[in-house]
Amino acid sequence: MSIAQNAIVHADPAKQERYDRAYMKMALEWAKLSHCTRKKVGALIVKDGMIISDGYNGTPTGFPNDCEGTDGMTHWFVLHAEANAILKVAKSTNDARGATLYLTHSPCKECSKLVLQSGIKRLVFLDAYKDPAGLDLLKNGGVLISKLEPE
Repeated sequence: MSIAQNAIVHADPAKQERYDRAYMKMALEWAKLSHCTRKKVGALIVKDGMIISDGYNGTPTGFPNDCEGTDGMTHWFVLHAEANAILKVAKSTNDARGATLYLTHSPCKECSKLVLQSGIKRLVFLDAYKDPAGLDLLKNGGVLISKLEPE
């Protein structure tokens, strides 16, 4: 673990886990705001002990909130929670370099590219996405990954 990566994790593992669980509870609450019926996903980006962004999966601003078509399949234009959170940071004066991403589901490979490019250095997630390619990319990119186990 590099010095930069070490700086984003508390020295006390028990304290880090308490914070991880608290932020994940908030991400789970944020997921409830999603209008998607197949899967509700929430995300928080935390930097220097502050929440700098949040997101949930849904349609782009100005579109109807229907995430799925009549066939039950998710529309191709639905944004994933982490993409929404990263895009919010991009619109702000903040940046995600060195931040931690709390995500209720691990990212897909497309969103993993956004995570890497945004400078996020740590991912904490609950449920694994069906395709592990996103996690593999993040590991290869040097992102610290933690899967929270149920309490």
